Amino acid sequence: MRHGKKVNHLGRKTAHRKAMLANMACSLIEHKRINTTVAKAKALKQFVEPLVTKSKEDTTHNRRLVFSKLRNKYAVTELFRDVAVKVADRPGGYTRIIKLGNRLGDNAQMALIELVDYNETYNTEKKAKSTRRSRRGGKKSSTPAPVVETKASNEEE
Repeated sequence: MRHGKKVNHLGRKTAHRKAMLANMACSLIEHKRINTTVAKAKALKQFVEPLVTKSKEDTTHNRRLVFSKLRNKYAVTELFRDVAVKVADRPGGYTRIIKLGNRLGDNAQMALIELVDYNETYNTEKKAKSTRRSRRGGKKSSTPAPVVETKASNEEE
């Protein structure tokens, strides 16, 4: 039975797992996306999302709580300065996991984990779409076209 088995141990002791997740979170904050295995990506998502939520309110207490998990002052600064501004209006779900297939060496399932607001491809904000115009039916010019006399107009006279 799975009672009380909330943490995926990832085949590591507690100290190793915490250090690995802290390093992966720092890399994710710095580079905005990283490649890893699916199991590590899911564990990292649970680790980093509460930290991003804390970063939305910039207080000394929150900075110290985040620093105690990340243990990298440059990552904490980046998180509170840049990432928190981008995710300020988002109520959660700051990361996205995209499965990439299996790794060649050991056939492990690989995934890309990224911060949602930094991917321009998937952003839902639509820019004003310009309508497509054909080449031949361009806009009418404001100056009148020169009148060309034809045979028909000459014959009437």
